[in-house]
Amino acid sequence: MPQPHGFRYDVHPEGTVVVTHHGRAAAALRGPRADRFLAEIDAGDPQLVMARWTGNYRRGNERTARLHPRNRR
Repeated sequence: MPQPHGFRYDVHPEGTVVVTHHGRAAAALRGPRADRFLAEIDAGDPQLVMARWTGNYRRGNERTARLHPRNRR
């Protein structure tokens, strides 16, 4: 599975964290969620953490799901 890329995050003065993917806003986190996000960023791979928090990541089964008879058209 390829590594996620293209994510950035900005911390605003009021404590809001905005995560962008290729320049488009993907998530806005506030309060305790923003604090947990920043703690995870410090502890792990930032691109992978942002992909997981935004739900914008591949799960590795797209190719097999596409070939399933139910999904053929």
